[in-house]
Amino acid sequence: MPLKWVLHWQPNAGTTVNTQILNEVSQCVESINGVKEGRWKATLTSYKPMVREQSLTAEFPRDFLGISLPEQPDKYYFMIRGQRLVVEADSTIQTIMDKLQSYKSRVALCFEGFQYQLGDFQLRVGKVVPSHSENLRGIVMEVEYLPISSMEKARQIIEEFVDIWQEAISKRSLPGHFMHIEPNFAEYGLLDHYTPQHTAVQYATVVAQMIATQTVQAARN
Repeated sequence: MPLKWVLHWQPNAGTTVNTQILNEVSQCVESINGVKEGRWKATLTSYKPMVREQSLTAEFPRDFLGISLPEQPDKYYFMIRGQRLVVEADSTIQTIMDKLQSYKSRVALCFEGFQYQLGDFQLRVGKVVPSHSENLRGIVMEVEYLPISSMEKARQIIEEFVDIWQEAISKRSLPGHFMHIEPNFAEYGLLDHYTPQHTAVQYATVVAQMIATQTVQAARN
């Protein structure tokens, strides 16, 4: 499977994300000869347990996430970040959960935008919005390197590509930059060979970082 990094837009202190930044980033991809291939969308959902006895609430994980990825339409990925667990399930699991009423969706975030091809790389640039809302919460970018599935073998190549990309972005003098935080995949039992579970963990990490940044900014304001 191709290897990918998931980056998110880190606004400068005192600034927020907006559609103008998203448009500029998209234009930047096209300016370095990115060929637009169409739209993409992923959805991350935070679940809460439907507990009939409140005393049992503590026994259920608070940080229970599910994500659907466009490249794996028949699969669904669950994560419990506290216990460092990530598992793959059939996409029908969502229907089963609805019928059992064991967990209820608390918040759903949609990642959606355009996909571009640049030689051996695919870039996906998109906005982060709550489902049923256009309230922009963030900007994400996937950098996918197609020929190699070993993270260590691809690391230098993908780092060099991201450096070139960051330089192109910096020329636009935007109030922020793209940030890459690599989770400790070994904690989740994930090895060097890249899998969709690696992608799911990266999205969970990105969302946690975005929420933390927005919380800090709100406290400052």
